[in-house]
Amino acid sequence: MENKKELKIEITPEVAAGHYSNLAVISHSPNEVFVDFINMAPNMPQAKVQSRIIMTPENAKNLLAALSDNIRKYEATFGEIVRKQPKGGNAPKGDLPNPFMA
Repeated sequence: MENKKELKIEITPEVAAGHYSNLAVISHSPNEVFVDFINMAPNMPQAKVQSRIIMTPENAKNLLAALSDNIRKYEATFGEIVRKQPKGGNAPKGDLPNPFMA
């Protein structure tokens, strides 16, 4: 017989409202992975980070696996997600400077 513990998760109304993001910038240090979620608007020279998530490399890899599994399930239900190439010069190109790496 398996002994499973139930994890109760609480979410406040402010967190439940969420933040829209159409761009994520990912960087890392030897001990952490940083994911900045950004809302980038057309024809705007500056974009604001909406949320930053910091996690261990192991948890980042677990997140990668969970996202991959969820995308696979999504596509099985709704069809393939076609990645669009950004138009114009608004999308970041190449590696962005990482302020966390010395």
